[in-house]
Amino acid sequence: MKRVLLLMVFMAILLAAFAGCKKNRQTDQPAQPVQSEQSEQFEGDQSFADIQQKGKFIMGFDDSFPPMGFKENGEYVGFDIDLAREVTKRLGVELVLQPIIWDVKEQELNTGKIDCIWNGFTMTPEREAALTFTKPYMNNKQVVIVPAASPVQTLSDLNGKKLALQRDSSAFEALNKFPEVKNSLKELLQFEDNLMAMTDLDTGNCDAVLMDIIVANFNYIAKNPDKYRILDESMADERFGVGFRKSDVTLKDKVEAALVEMANDGSMSEISDKWFGDDITTLK
Repeated sequence: MKRVLLLMVFMAILLAAFAGCKKNRQTDQPAQPVQSEQSEQFEGDQSFADIQQKGKFIMGFDDSFPPMGFKENGEYVGFDIDLAREVTKRLGVELVLQPIIWDVKEQELNTGKIDCIWNGFTMTPEREAALTFTKPYMNNKQVVIVPAASPVQTLSDLNGKKLALQRDSSAFEALNKFPEVKNSLKELLQFEDNLMAMTDLDTGNCDAVLMDIIVANFNYIAKNPDKYRILDESMADERFGVGFRKSDVTLKDKVEAALVEMANDGSMSEISDKWFGDDITTLK
């Protein structure tokens, strides 16, 4: 009996020791992390912050589009350039003027070579679907300019005539909305810029040029009132805005806010009066 009691006590001691070891092993093990599904956090639009960091704002523009942007006496000047200078001054960054080939302007923007397209940039439905724009700051329309002595008086008179315009411009888009006029043309001539189109008109190789009325009035009618005239009929009513990459909303908002501020404090009116002799801007 004594031997049985000793054996039972011994077994109890072993069981207690085993339980203690097991408890210690469980306590010593580090807590396992609770697994949960993590969603990727959206950091937000950094477009304006990026401009602030580099301290520069690159303006893409057509340098042969007076009075909005062009080269004079070796310097880039123009209404839109003056607007951009004042905007970047208010934003505290340096303005970098970058001339671009107009028919690849969206490619220049989307590859990051420029920060915006700003040069009498017409807000068409197609462009608004691909880019983000500021509020429009000026109205415009597409008109036909002809030599003063031309027999062409109306759009229907372009039947059998040669019409020139700038390649990949809103003039081309406007013409597409008048298929009866486009299909009646003898030939449609497309040039890199309006200056080349007007040179073609001066040499008699084409009969008319389709372009922005602001450009036509400033650069041709005002300077040569006896040489050219504009048809009464226009092809499109348009609006000018500053275009940005679709994702660059914070940058667009900052530029737009500066433009609105300029409209309210009279700065935009002063710049317009300098170039056009009147305030023809529309932003309020």
